[in-house]
Amino acid sequence: MSIGSITLQATIPLEDEYDVLVFGGGPAGAVAAIQAAREGMRTALVERTGMLGGTATVGGVNFPGLFHTRLGRQVIRGIGWEAIEETVRRGGAALPDFTVPYPPRKHPRHHILVNRFVYASVWDDAVRGAGVRLRLHESPAVVRKSERGGYEVVLAGKTGLSAVYGKTAIDCTGDANVAALLGLPLEQSERRQPGTMMYHMTGYRLEDVDREALRTLAAEAAAAGDIRHTDHSPPGEGEPPFWRELRSGGGNCNHIVRIDGSDSRSKAEADLQGRAALMRIYRLLRRVPGCADLSIDDFGAECGIRDTNRIVGEARVTGEDYKTGRLWPDAVCYSYYPIDLHLPDDNGIDIRPLADGVVATIPYGALVPRNSEWLLAAGRIVSGDAEAHSAYRVQASSMATGQAAGAAAAIAVRSGVPVRDVDVEELRATLRRHGAIVPDAREGGTS
Repeated sequence: MSIGSITLQATIPLEDEYDVLVFGGGPAGAVAAIQAAREGMRTALVERTGMLGGTATVGGVNFPGLFHTRLGRQVIRGIGWEAIEETVRRGGAALPDFTVPYPPRKHPRHHILVNRFVYASVWDDAVRGAGVRLRLHESPAVVRKSERGGYEVVLAGKTGLSAVYGKTAIDCTGDANVAALLGLPLEQSERRQPGTMMYHMTGYRLEDVDREALRTLAAEAAAAGDIRHTDHSPPGEGEPPFWRELRSGGGNCNHIVRIDGSDSRSKAEADLQGRAALMRIYRLLRRVPGCADLSIDDFGAECGIRDTNRIVGEARVTGEDYKTGRLWPDAVCYSYYPIDLHLPDDNGIDIRPLADGVVATIPYGALVPRNSEWLLAAGRIVSGDAEAHSAYRVQASSMATGQAAGAAAAIAVRSGVPVRDVDVEELRATLRRHGAIVPDAREGGTS
């Protein structure tokens, strides 16, 4: 029911003009902006929060991966890997021994745990060092095609509205917000994956925790509705609920179910539910003998969202494409993470590793929204079905698609052609020149 309307007739003068506008400062957007700027483009990076790094920093998922296969072959490099190496140099991470194969389903052994502060500072320096105009605490409110090509964008900031122009744009928002504002077709999973509120606990010693008391208290709390089975991971054989969480100090262990996260209202609800879940965990565990001094010493500023919108692209990656390592004729990067479907209403995960020797590729067409002339997409919103998306949505793969989008936007501007007409061989050559690993259908392997 309508309760009235507000009519705005104010004219917002253009504040600035750019060759490339990138929206979203996560792993895809930061890399895309750096890549475009390194190709000589006047580039702006618009980020709604005050920190770069996306899910690794704001969401607390501080283990970007995977860059290597189970058997140690590196399949993603380039600008994202530069940031990892710089984080290591600054003492904010240590690299695992990638030459030691891990057992199937044990891919976290190749995760790289990064210190969130150091990692965020690395992205600050890399983005600004490339000459990118960094626009924090701003979000796109209106995006429309310009009569001269490209897009006119109204940004909402802390003090009101401003307007900018971009010859091209890259949607790295994670939710396809820019594509949605342009009215481009989007796809959603029939049943969306749950979110997770990341956290870390301290103030206890595992050997002092009374396992049987934990089992009894957890059962009583569940029966009373004070705890939910999605607040913890499936316990190991013979273990009580929350034992894995105590053993690991918390982390990627809960599911915030039946949430959206693609718009402000649903994202706020996800954050509220995430903190409520964490409070349930905190209250229960502090009642367990051995955990009286337990505290939450760190948690995500936002609930981590896995699954909202994806573009409908010129090409679409299916689960079968991904699992069989289809080598697309316009492939621009690899992706190696396993199929990783977090169950929508449960606390389990359907993990299906790729077979040894199989590495998935992502085609350029999956980055090009259908009916788009000057917009590209990167990160978890590239075109694919739910199964493939569960794998390529992760940070390393998002970095790779971000670099491809940044290079393609620069070529489109320089050549004066729509993004769908970018020469793929020129794009591949550009990516190689900037250190990326690029699939090559003619050679049948890594170039």
